[in-house]
Amino acid sequence: MPLFRFLLCAVVFYLAPTVLYAQVAEMDTTIYGRNPATGKYANIRGIKLYYEVYGQGEPLLMIHGNGGSINNFIFQIPYFAKHYRVILADSRAQGKSTDPSDSLSYEMMADDLNTLLDNLGLKQVNVIGWSDGGINGMLLALRHPDKVKKLAITGASLRPDTTAVDPQVYSMAMGWNRQIQDSLKLMKPASAQLKNTAKVMRLLSYQPNIPANALHKIKCPVLVIAGDHDVIKNSHTLEIAENIPNSYLWIIPNSGHATPIYKKDEFNNTISDFLAKPYRKIEGEARFN
Repeated sequence: MPLFRFLLCAVVFYLAPTVLYAQVAEMDTTIYGRNPATGKYANIRGIKLYYEVYGQGEPLLMIHGNGGSINNFIFQIPYFAKHYRVILADSRAQGKSTDPSDSLSYEMMADDLNTLLDNLGLKQVNVIGWSDGGINGMLLALRHPDKVKKLAITGASLRPDTTAVDPQVYSMAMGWNRQIQDSLKLMKPASAQLKNTAKVMRLLSYQPNIPANALHKIKCPVLVIAGDHDVIKNSHTLEIAENIPNSYLWIIPNSGHATPIYKKDEFNNTISDFLAKPYRKIEGEARFN
């Protein structure tokens, strides 16, 4: 089971009501992420990147989390495809995208997405990123600033430590990483799948490493989102928002990391409103409104 799906199902089993389990289980039956009518591969930057496109209109890129895939956005694709051209890709080494290399970084994935957009002839897109996808979204805005018109991120982080991540979650993740690395040493030869899982887990455990002041360079408006009981500390989410010049902050009450699933209606409606309306600076007397 991909890491992102494992983590999500673990949260569902221990903490969430039956309705959320049913929503996560729906990922296994949807055609999103395995749709032969729209699914294609792009041979870019030494990998085969799998992607799907839905709808018509202004382009909107959605970026999934660690170990996830396109179908993590089952509640966003049909909603936004009514008004946008929705582009989704399985990040390298995840989902259907293959990656023969030994290394993996968020910077590599952001550059992959930039190249995919170039191949599709898209000069600028709106972006929604969840978890690692939020990290990739910020890096896309930093490394290719002209590509991102507006950016909405949920459950993103700048660094892999307990100043950013809930200490219990951090300890769990590092424990899983050690188990996978130990398995890699014991299995000789290790399978390609185990090697790939270890590579993705190392990414989660030791990256990203983005200085907070680097966010000052992000030009586009950004909606920074997290659940009030997210795996990412609220103080860290606030740090991200405070370092982006044109940002809004939305902490969703009674929510964890899976905001696009557990809070799908509020999530979709709020991001839709953010994308549709001009960003406004709220300064001086306007703060009283």
